[in-house]
Amino acid sequence: MSFDLSQGYLFLIFILVGIIIGVLFDFFRILRKTFETSDLITYLQDILFWILSGIILIYSIFVFNNGELRAYIFLSIFIGIIAYMLTISKYFIKFNVIILTQIKKFISFIIKIISYPIKIILKFFKKIIQIIIKPFSLLKSKIIEFFKNNLLKKQKNINL
Repeated sequence: MSFDLSQGYLFLIFILVGIIIGVLFDFFRILRKTFETSDLITYLQDILFWILSGIILIYSIFVFNNGELRAYIFLSIFIGIIAYMLTISKYFIKFNVIILTQIKKFISFIIKIISYPIKIILKFFKKIIQIIIKPFSLLKSKIIEFFKNNLLKKQKNINL
């Protein structure tokens, strides 16, 4: 699938591709600001970003420019990324960090609501199990005491 577009339209399309890559970059920045990530996860996110960016670039170049590489394509992508980073990026990040933070708080609240009755039920069963086991543990200690006493008596009888 290819389109026959003039260089002006291609320039604008690849500016949009640059903006898309900027949004993708900010997506990973938002994840890092919202969730604590280890160094390994950060490295994996970086690799994923570059793979996705490469796929977007290759796909766009083949679809819109029949696979032909031109200097103005890279210039327009660079302009798109820079324009996005200087204008929209910080607002996009702030907005999405706020949304994700609120979602995290909401999910945490739901988990607390769900876990509270479960904790109560578990405490109840724990007490019931302790009540059931207590006579057995007393019986066990009595049996052990009985055998110890009998063994001691037998040893005393043998030693005498």
